[in-house]
Amino acid sequence: MTEFRAVAAATGEPTGPAFAVHGPADVDAVCAAAAAAFDAYRATGREERAAFLEAIATEILGIGDDLIEAAMLESGLPRARLEGERGRTVGQLRLFADVVRKGAWQQLRIDPAMPDRQPLPRPDLRLRMIPVGPVAVFGASNFPLAFSTAGGDTASALAAGCPVVVKGHPAHPKTGELVAAAIARAVAACGLPAGVFGHLVGPSNELGAALVQDPRIAAVGFTGSRNGGLALVRLAQGRDVPIPVYAEMSSINPVLLLPEALKTRSGALGTAFVGSLTMGAGQFCTNPGLVLAIAGEGLDAFLAAAVEAVGAAAAQTMLTGGICKAYQSGVATLEATPGVDKLAEGRAGDAMQGHAALFRTTAEAFLTERAMGHEVFGASSVVVACRDEAELLSVLKGLEGQLTATLHMDAADEALAARLMSVLEMKAGRILANGWPTGVEVCHAMVHGGPFPATSDPRTTSVGSMAIDRFLRPVSYQNLSAALLPPELRDDARGDGAPRLIDGNLTL
Repeated sequence: MTEFRAVAAATGEPTGPAFAVHGPADVDAVCAAAAAAFDAYRATGREERAAFLEAIATEILGIGDDLIEAAMLESGLPRARLEGERGRTVGQLRLFADVVRKGAWQQLRIDPAMPDRQPLPRPDLRLRMIPVGPVAVFGASNFPLAFSTAGGDTASALAAGCPVVVKGHPAHPKTGELVAAAIARAVAACGLPAGVFGHLVGPSNELGAALVQDPRIAAVGFTGSRNGGLALVRLAQGRDVPIPVYAEMSSINPVLLLPEALKTRSGALGTAFVGSLTMGAGQFCTNPGLVLAIAGEGLDAFLAAAVEAVGAAAAQTMLTGGICKAYQSGVATLEATPGVDKLAEGRAGDAMQGHAALFRTTAEAFLTERAMGHEVFGASSVVVACRDEAELLSVLKGLEGQLTATLHMDAADEALAARLMSVLEMKAGRILANGWPTGVEVCHAMVHGGPFPATSDPRTTSVGSMAIDRFLRPVSYQNLSAALLPPELRDDARGDGAPRLIDGNLTL
């Protein structure tokens, strides 16, 4: 295949112009350019790099409505959702510009020499974080802007001082092309080497594999399926020089309905739950695919409200025909699973649309049929009715790693919640109370990560300012003269504004 076309999500029909398919020679050229640009780009000052990130944000906004219309056509997502996502994309870039300017990401540390220390003197030691090298980023299907070409992985890698090579998602090539061109304009306007950003497109897995295996790539950012993420991890670990893959992959995001909350607001919870479940056709990595509660009148009232809301829910266009078929297959698998009862389904749609599905099972059946704990990407959820607190705890302990865990609770539930917290901390990257997981704030305290299979590295996050840490590594400098030290580690670097830890004491 030498070219391919975008597909309209609503119809499944090819649309728009043909795009050239990149191959091995293109991968080689783009990675060579990224490697050639690395030293010059990592040497940029904080203000220069921050201004570059802000320039990308300005260029993206400058595309105007063409970007929204392309993304609507290719993803099937509505205008309001995509306009919000564009705002999030621009906001992420500006957040990282602020992070770069303030300099805390460098983690500057100075332990001055102690020549008179007994029994042995201490050498002069100084530390900073440096960028790892060119980073490969894989665009996501469900966020064609905020998790794709100029999304969080790209923004955080560029903030760290790493050139980025994006493997554009084949489901939205025009959207990716528009954003890639905006980044290229920002690169040129800021006088940076062209290799600071590269963009590869094509529908084959071989293209992505070639990118990950290129020896000039130093790390990978990925958002997508468990199978896709693990395939990249295997490729990266099989290289002569293995590299890290930061993959956000699979999560069913358990929602715990505690007894007192169910007593006081079961109906409202049931309706709000379905609103979260069906948002964006359920195509969120934080979609509430599992509900846990102790059986009783409160759970029955919750289910009555949820069944009514699911039955009224309209079918929605899914991102691609393949995702729609996989969702329908996952729902069919749940329907055929022993011990699972289908409670409700949404209104039927056409071949490119998915409708909501709600199931109920027991804790015993859930623990027996492990497949119930696997993600079904779409508006499907399983409610597990537990006999008591002990059974609820057993289900929690048996879960895989998750991006989120949600507690719906009243004040009288706090003692139970406290008993669950240590398990929840070991299972999820984000624990929230009296809300819904489908909403990830881009800020300093956010963790969008979690134990496997939610991510391939539970120590990291792909959202928020800590995402920059994935693309940095520490270097320690021992007994170097001031002329050889990085400027920010010299004794006279008092006015650069970056915080420093001097002999264990934070100095601003």
